[in-house]
Amino acid sequence: MVLFKKRNDLGNYLESQRKKGKKYGFIPTMGALHKGHISLIYNSNKSDDLSVSCIFINPIQFNNQSDFEKYPITLEKDIAMLEEAGCDILFLPSIDEIYPEGLHMTNAYDLGYLETILEGKYRPGHFQGVCNVVHRLLDIVKPDTLYLGQKDYQQCLVIKKLIELIGREHQIHVKIAPTIREDNGLAMSSRNMRLNEKEKANAASIFHALHSLKSQLIVGELMTLKAQTIKSLEEKGFSVDYVEIADAGNLALVENWNGTQKLVALAAAYLNQVRLIDNILLDSPVKF
Repeated sequence: MVLFKKRNDLGNYLESQRKKGKKYGFIPTMGALHKGHISLIYNSNKSDDLSVSCIFINPIQFNNQSDFEKYPITLEKDIAMLEEAGCDILFLPSIDEIYPEGLHMTNAYDLGYLETILEGKYRPGHFQGVCNVVHRLLDIVKPDTLYLGQKDYQQCLVIKKLIELIGREHQIHVKIAPTIREDNGLAMSSRNMRLNEKEKANAASIFHALHSLKSQLIVGELMTLKAQTIKSLEEKGFSVDYVEIADAGNLALVENWNGTQKLVALAAAYLNQVRLIDNILLDSPVKF
């Protein structure tokens, strides 16, 4: 695995590889890697000539400063995991490399409805921060394929929207990989490192509550089902931001189901001081 810390060095190297006809996939991360991230490396290894990953904790996407300060840093372990997985190139930039003009948002992106609901509602400014850093990384790496995980469902749609806004939808193919879970159903996440073993066991309740919602889904109004799901999580000690059922393609919230519309159920809740998110598709998988 080749490691780059300077954007120009990485860009020049990738351009030399492109001239040789090589195509490459990109897996951006904020470190604290787990099997979910590694599954994306494997996917790229199968389809691309080169797999490129990045570890960069993006300060401007944290609307809560304490979350940024508490974000786990496991760099040595992360590098070892990437090497073992067969990652070809790792970009490890400093803040100055990504934000040479200073640590602030230089672009505003018209994300429309996506920025007003769910994570956009509860984390104002978060997706603008995500778009600012992803736009910069895409400009540096210029990948053929971008690999993302379904656990961050709304973020996947936001990044797809970003790629359209910057006119790269015909250049960058986005592949969404299924959520990787612990044996108890808990969605793998860097935030899980902040949970003790008892909390990890309880955290799986989010997945089980969504699975129960799926099993009870019937044609008609959905508000009662959502309220029951929220109550079940609160009874297990969660502070719930939302449980919602939405159109799987555009995240328009759905209050009454016609029986054919493809749906996704999404949840965000705090367990003590740790905010967890999860989602499940409520019928057959759909493409973003």
